Amino acid sequence: MVFSSLEFLFFYLPTVLAIYFLIPSRYLAARNFALLIVSLLFYGWSEPTYIWIMLLSITVDYTCGRLIGKYRESSPKKAKAALIASVVINLSILGFFKYADFIIKNLSHIPALSHLKPIGIALPVGISFYTFQTMSYTLDVYLGKARVQKNVATFGSYVTMFPQLIAGPIVRYRDVDNELRQRFHTIENAARGVRRFVCGLAKKVLLANTAGVFYNSFVQGVGETPSILGSWMGIVFFAFQIYFDFSGYSDMAIGLGLIMGFNFPENFNYPYLSKSITDFWRRWHITLSTWFREYVYIPLGGNRKGKLRTFINLIIVWFLTGLWHGASWNFVVWGLYFALLLIVEKAFLGKVLERLPQIISHLYALIFIVFGWFIFIWCDLDNPFGYLSAMFMSPVVSSTAIYDCIRGILFLVILVLASTNLPHKVYLHLYKRKFFRVIMCVAIPITILLCTAYLVDSSYNPFLYFRF
Repeated sequence: MVFSSLEFLFFYLPTVLAIYFLIPSRYLAARNFALLIVSLLFYGWSEPTYIWIMLLSITVDYTCGRLIGKYRESSPKKAKAALIASVVINLSILGFFKYADFIIKNLSHIPALSHLKPIGIALPVGISFYTFQTMSYTLDVYLGKARVQKNVATFGSYVTMFPQLIAGPIVRYRDVDNELRQRFHTIENAARGVRRFVCGLAKKVLLANTAGVFYNSFVQGVGETPSILGSWMGIVFFAFQIYFDFSGYSDMAIGLGLIMGFNFPENFNYPYLSKSITDFWRRWHITLSTWFREYVYIPLGGNRKGKLRTFINLIIVWFLTGLWHGASWNFVVWGLYFALLLIVEKAFLGKVLERLPQIISHLYALIFIVFGWFIFIWCDLDNPFGYLSAMFMSPVVSSTAIYDCIRGILFLVILVLASTNLPHKVYLHLYKRKFFRVIMCVAIPITILLCTAYLVDSSYNPFLYFRF
């Protein structure tokens, strides 16, 4: 089930909110238990076979967390053993389901192992997200950054929490520890949550899905009549599709969290306004960058052991970041591509960019970000080498590219404006005015109606990050 589906919007969500708020707020444990059950139903709607994986993760990390809490002071070796058990079991589950076939396929290229055949394992939806979430609990308890959760249902509600279960943001346990124990609900927060959810829904349904249609059109055009303009425009539309798709989902998750009394961390901060690649990764998928920084980069030594060690640590982190996104070499290359750019910026380019006019540094960042998305979608293209050739060695324009550009130019302007902080600034400027609040009360149901009409009329409604 996805947020931008009619069954979620008009059946699942109203039913869940009714159940949740019918339980008095003083019975918080009962609310957490209800949240656990409805979240398992949400996941089981499309993945009933793999609910057992989530239940196993809950059992393992709850048990290990209790053991770490018990022995952290009195017997550090036992606490460390419990932590290692948690990490090994979680990564083993993730590794088996996500990377077993990838490893087998690569090993089969060795003549002596050519008899190996892929197992054909279906990837559980969202396994990378909830594995990292549940691991953060045992890691934070071990590091003394989070309290032990003694109620297994409450811990289970954290692991399975449906608003951010499938595609994030990646919520560390300590981010919601207090709210799992005591939550406050206000009309203002609920209203903010509704506005945020509807904004995310519009991003996903009206912007991301339409950008995806244009992306497919340009890719098809490049296949028929290659051109530099058409090939780059195709990747530009994909860049907007994946941004509005993923940030829209994050907005919907954060909005649902607000309605239910949780404050999830922000996941995006206008990444296409970046003036460097370093800046981009402070703004894009913030919770993933934070997870790798706190649990991998800093434990490896971060930037505290000299430049060479810093560069090695960056390569390790970005190799893992690429691999996290998918069991395919293009994702590994994508991660190492950004590692190289970050190393160059740390070595010397960062200081040069600071002295350049902002428009130059911004243009530099956008070119390398967009080319990075080409690497990201490499395996989705029918002829990736042909597409790469079209980006640099084909005629500048073609009749097909000109037609598609004319057809999509107005929508592209809308995408560009929507990806900046301008709409938010206008919103903050007008929000205090009474007439604008009345407009918002009308605009929200109209937006929901428009999104519903689009969903009824269109069969194109993917969530790109579900496969991760």
